[in-house]
Amino acid sequence: MIRRISLALAALVGILLMPTAAFAATETNFKPVDEFLNEYWATLFTIGPVEIGISKLVVYLWLGVAVSVILTLWVVRGGLRTQPGRTQTVVELLYTFSETNIGQSTLPKAAFARWFPYVASLFVFIWTLNMISFIPLPLDTHNPLWGPIPGLTIYAATSNLSVTLTLTVLTIGISHFEGIRANGVVPYFRSWVPPCPPALKPALIVLEVLSQVLRVVSLSVRLFANMLAGHLLIIMCIGFVILLGKLFVAPIAIPIAVAFYIFEWGLVASLQAYIFAMLSGIYIGSAIEPHH
Repeated sequence: MIRRISLALAALVGILLMPTAAFAATETNFKPVDEFLNEYWATLFTIGPVEIGISKLVVYLWLGVAVSVILTLWVVRGGLRTQPGRTQTVVELLYTFSETNIGQSTLPKAAFARWFPYVASLFVFIWTLNMISFIPLPLDTHNPLWGPIPGLTIYAATSNLSVTLTLTVLTIGISHFEGIRANGVVPYFRSWVPPCPPALKPALIVLEVLSQVLRVVSLSVRLFANMLAGHLLIIMCIGFVILLGKLFVAPIAIPIAVAFYIFEWGLVASLQAYIFAMLSGIYIGSAIEPHH
């Protein structure tokens, strides 16, 4: 079933983006990087140097929240059925996968009930954002399709570093909080350095602090870079027709874009959501039980 959905969406991308490429082939100001700029469409309010507004990124985050929450509430609104339909089956598969392969594999038993909802929500939310990012939506204001009508675009909220960094800081903050709560302040930070000769302790402390900082970098950048690179490859293949201004390139560029699309949608999007949630569970679990 997933294979059929993947092929159908890939065909939709090819059909929808081919007219866009053909129409824009005469344009010379097309810039693929513009697709990833987070420019406000409207400013709601300003707090000092911080501006709060609505942008393409915000719309995609709203869509991710809406799908994640509303779909779940819709499935359980009348109670779960003994013989589930397709929608309930998908939700149950996501729950079972999260429980078995993320929660039970990374969290200690004492912390499972407390933090499994968090890592499962991380997985579902990031997975939803990644899936939505491959659906062409009329939100491209930089390259309008015709007049005021926005062009079609595929955009991942997780290709914005501010989103992945926020989720990462939340996870790292929770892990340190739980580590201190479960072990105490001094024992927790003491557990960072294994037993060793006193002369080696300063070097190990520096290395451990550096490893904690690198956790933030690696966790946020991994998701950000993979989603950005995947979408950029797809858009570049389509944009290649526009940049050259030659329509004869389209029969070659668009099938390549579709191939990248199938690979990113079918594997990378789900894999990156799983890795992020799994590492979050590992960090929380290892902080609670640092000696295991």
